[in-house]
Amino acid sequence: MAGQRMLKFVTVGKEMPAKRGAEERAHDFGEIYRDYAKEKAAEQAGRCSQCGVPYCQTHCPLHNNIPDWLMLTAEGRLQEAYELSQATNTFPEICGRICPQDRLCEGNCVIEMSGHGTVTIGAIEKYLTDNAFEQGWVRPIRPEAELDQSVGIIGAGPGGLAAADRLRRAGVQVTVYDRYDRAGGLMTYGIPGFKLEKPVVMKRIEQLEAAGVEFVLNCNVGEDISFAAIRGQHDAVIIATGVYKSRALSGPGSDLPGIVRAIDYLTVSNRQGFGDEVPEYDSGELNAEGKRVVVIGGGDTAMDCVRTAIRQGATSVKCLYRRDRENMPGSQREVANAEEEGVEFVWLSTPDGFKGESAVTGVRVQRMRLGAPDLTGRRAPEPIEGDVVTEPADLVIKALGFEPEDLPGLWGEKALPVTRWGTIRAAHGTHATEMPGVYAVGDIVRGASLVVWAIRDGREAADAILAELADAPAVAAE
Repeated sequence: MAGQRMLKFVTVGKEMPAKRGAEERAHDFGEIYRDYAKEKAAEQAGRCSQCGVPYCQTHCPLHNNIPDWLMLTAEGRLQEAYELSQATNTFPEICGRICPQDRLCEGNCVIEMSGHGTVTIGAIEKYLTDNAFEQGWVRPIRPEAELDQSVGIIGAGPGGLAAADRLRRAGVQVTVYDRYDRAGGLMTYGIPGFKLEKPVVMKRIEQLEAAGVEFVLNCNVGEDISFAAIRGQHDAVIIATGVYKSRALSGPGSDLPGIVRAIDYLTVSNRQGFGDEVPEYDSGELNAEGKRVVVIGGGDTAMDCVRTAIRQGATSVKCLYRRDRENMPGSQREVANAEEEGVEFVWLSTPDGFKGESAVTGVRVQRMRLGAPDLTGRRAPEPIEGDVVTEPADLVIKALGFEPEDLPGLWGEKALPVTRWGTIRAAHGTHATEMPGVYAVGDIVRGASLVVWAIRDGREAADAILAELADAPAVAAE
């Protein structure tokens, strides 16, 4: 009976896939977690309590049917488990690797709350899809019928690709425009290989290409093609550009050479991993080898930077964050991995300026304490008067988050509706903007957020477009 394979959390303990040792993994960009064996995946899935109100599902942005595909995994019905996972998630193998499960599904697992240790949902999700690719269960996208309507998507990140997948399966003609030479957005050039190996992303892009999705790469909208031209070529347009403008640092010396943006640093590292010629890496400008590195920020991008610097051979890597460990926005799992690899976290600290003449040589660090809660309920950091020290540094990486670019200005489209924060204003649920036929999804609407939210937005926008196209009056042939 199926029930006999479940509810084993009392007798079976939580067990993550084996993790490569810190000394080994700190010298390469391979993923740090090994794969489950079939038997271990079934065992860990069988720990699910099959609770009446599945908080894991509720707290998943995609509302994945987690309890059911865990049960199918425990029963050894792996193809059915994969298909159920794929039904609500365009890229389960990617979410299984990079979602902050400790803040989403696993963090809200009922047995975790009761002290038994969460079900390892992310690791099982990753296993299911990796196994499905190996077994040939990930089938090509073949629409039942080809439609005349077309959709243009600006941005080949997770939101744009999720929309492209859903639209193409329905037979819509899809063209994706992107500024980079490879599709994938931050999944390709932002997230390091030790969290998401690039062949995993490339497989999905190849699947979309084989399905007939056209990718127009190295294409800057507003320069190589106008937004108006894209609108004129398609029945609908989705803006899925993400947010790439880095938040600035202020203070004396903040413009010194050796102070770099996180997006530039990570992009160069990922390009080098692809085998590209990268002058900025070879020259040492965006290479941490032999340097004292200071990363400023406490989110997941900061974690990516500190762990990349370790792998590049930095002599020391320190992360400055203005709050304490409990109040940082990044994944606690990532912090633990970074500490194992040799990163030092300097909590309750913020830069007050920078030392150096021709290049940065140090960071003036203002020590902080937590005061009263701010408007979000988090205790606001405040400086401790007179408590300033200098931290030696040869490379300073700014990982303070991202803001939207001025798309109306860059694209010459003053009518493009934006909020006071510069994000695109779009309707909840449909993601339609006030411009007819124009939709917007992901970070360009939400601000810097998670891949899983972009996937949800892309799927919802695609469904709204399909409904709109289906209701469009037929045009008589001349």
